[in-house]
Amino acid sequence: MTTLLRVLLDEQGWKDYAAFAHQYRLAARSLAQETGESSLATLTLSESTFERWYFGKVTPQNDARRVLSHLFKRPITQLLAEVPPAVEPVPPERGRIAASPQHVECRVGPDADLPWMERHAAMAARRAIRFAIGAERNEVGQETLAHLQDEVRRIAEIYVRVPLGMILDDLTHIQDETFRLLESGHARPSQIRDLYLLASLQSGMLAKAAHDLGDPQSAMMQARTAAVCADQAEHQGMAAWVRGLQSLISYWADRPEDALHYARKGTSAGGNLRGSVNVWLAGLEARAAALLGDAESVHAANRRAEDLRERTLPDDLDALGGNFLFPQVKQAYYEVEACVLLGDGNAHLVARAEEAVHGFSDPNDPYWAFGDLAGAQSDLALARLATGDLDGAVEAVQPVLDLPPNQRNAGIIGSVQRVRSSLMRGMVRDAAAARELRAEIAVFSSRPALALPS
Repeated sequence: MTTLLRVLLDEQGWKDYAAFAHQYRLAARSLAQETGESSLATLTLSESTFERWYFGKVTPQNDARRVLSHLFKRPITQLLAEVPPAVEPVPPERGRIAASPQHVECRVGPDADLPWMERHAAMAARRAIRFAIGAERNEVGQETLAHLQDEVRRIAEIYVRVPLGMILDDLTHIQDETFRLLESGHARPSQIRDLYLLASLQSGMLAKAAHDLGDPQSAMMQARTAAVCADQAEHQGMAAWVRGLQSLISYWADRPEDALHYARKGTSAGGNLRGSVNVWLAGLEARAAALLGDAESVHAANRRAEDLRERTLPDDLDALGGNFLFPQVKQAYYEVEACVLLGDGNAHLVARAEEAVHGFSDPNDPYWAFGDLAGAQSDLALARLATGDLDGAVEAVQPVLDLPPNQRNAGIIGSVQRVRSSLMRGMVRDAAAARELRAEIAVFSSRPALALPS
């Protein structure tokens, strides 16, 4: 049966589970804000439930009906009503394969559209891997382990490049599956270390996700889990990386002493590692020291980062990319930020800040990340304000304020809030452009992190 819900999903381009799940969660949070029912904000749906809704095998129940009605601005009875065959959004009947009640209807014709075929191929692949994992449930099979490793690599690589909603469900699913395998007692001794490393990587990314959502408490819980798993895996690099993550969480939670402590603890854990994690830890130390006004520690940490960069050799964490890699372009951004936070203000720092922004100017660059670009642009605004260049500051931060809501994570909001605070000091405070920019930043920051636009 083809419902209006399915037709609208096709029209909106939400036929892919990840795309729709993101919209569904945003609608649930929006409805929670509108009604004051906080429990609605936590609603999610599984991939299998989405598929059953899409093909009309089951109907949504309870609060899910309210969320769908809110999302599509239509009564649920209309959404679940069958659409007449004349407008049924499927390819022609040629090549139809008869389906039993236990199987999803699949029609393929020579003129089937490419997106339709891609969607069904992807759904078939996901059903196949669920079957494979289920078949290996009484043991940790090599295909299950390989699938989890592939998923970790895929998500790690794209984390910094896409909205969180596109990957969060997949990330929570593979963490749950990895925990289940570890708890099952069926893993062979040779597999346990690999599983613990996977669990550490997954928990680390979920800690970053909670941080991006503005929840430092949940972020730190996931980070502590990542630390335990890294120790169980006996992976020195991951143990050091997790301390860096804890420093990052503390830094944006306005706990600079904790941020400095964790960065230095990570440096101790890293020992003689040659990967970029130790460069990252030095950069984190410099930023935390800057918040504390410790210029000597800032400059010492930045010099150490430069020395470490010259001796860096890529390791297994660097190979994952994303948040596990600290490239030169990001190091330049961190160095500028530490100097800006110290209150330095001169033409040389402005030039360095402009170079940091330029380093993230190409979205096709493998090291590009929208969050780092926004941070660098905010730092450029601060550097220009320190020299009295209000118009230049407005120009620098405007692209950040134009970001869509699904990219406005907690770190980005924190960055523009620093610009707003700077606009309330000094000679620019009473300028009309400063007042307008403060108001615009206030609106930008008034929504929860990654909120649904109204």
